[in-house]
Amino acid sequence: MLPRSAILIVNAMSRQGRDLFDQACAGLKAAGIDLIDTVAVEEPGSLERHVRDAMTKRPPMLIVGGGDGTLSGVVDAIVGTDTVFAVLPLGTANSFARTLCIPLDLDGAIDVIASGAPRRIDLGMIDDDYYCNCAAIGLSTKIGGQIPPVLKKSLGRLGYLIWATWQSMKFRSFRLIVTQDGQRHEIDALEVRIANGPYHGGVELVDDADPQSGEIVVQAVVGRSPVQLGWSWFTSWLRLRARKDTTVEYRGRELRVETVPPLKVSIDGEVLAKTPFTARVAPGVINVMAPTECAQPG
Repeated sequence: MLPRSAILIVNAMSRQGRDLFDQACAGLKAAGIDLIDTVAVEEPGSLERHVRDAMTKRPPMLIVGGGDGTLSGVVDAIVGTDTVFAVLPLGTANSFARTLCIPLDLDGAIDVIASGAPRRIDLGMIDDDYYCNCAAIGLSTKIGGQIPPVLKKSLGRLGYLIWATWQSMKFRSFRLIVTQDGQRHEIDALEVRIANGPYHGGVELVDDADPQSGEIVVQAVVGRSPVQLGWSWFTSWLRLRARKDTTVEYRGRELRVETVPPLKVSIDGEVLAKTPFTARVAPGVINVMAPTECAQPG
């Protein structure tokens, strides 16, 4: 039976959150969703507190509007409960929504919440921190952790591209060590993705990552020159066969990841950890509202 009542929490600091909050409330009510409570979060750092407060009410469904970092920041509170997680993709890349085939427009996402189906999925873990879609080491941390907010908010994905180009000019490769089933692998890397889903930065980069596979995928872009990283992104963006030659992958339920030197880790766009760490999969730990049929969002 589909949940028909919910609490709505929107990150009004996300790129579209403030503008679409009222529209989301009206659209959900029109679709037959009884909103127990609605919260537009405008204070930095208070989102998780609002989510914890909401979960004390044990809502049948928690609807969260925001970007990938917002969604990953709240899933820890949902793990181990009967509450269904629902997504309004209001961020810049919206990689988690793309993974689940949730439409990126507000009306389409509301239709999924009202008429889709709960889908039990895996979450990734960096040590003890749950996340939805993809963690990363390398240039991503310099983009997500340092991009000027005005550039991100005003230009969206184009802003990320401009900032990435600037940061790549001073970027250096690093040594990556992955321990898988007791076997140690060591390579020169330019970027590492620890993926629970195929999308990173709104681009399908890790083809075989699936949030229902019961495995986590560690994908490394190999090489030492930033030009090689740019080529890897370019071939992935255009879905060229050559993209496969730019990366190596390791997969399993648990992998140890180290770098020389130690580096920061971006978790769904938010810089929250540092190497070394253990990457794990948490199989089937949450229910998410998803379309009954998958049509990849644009």
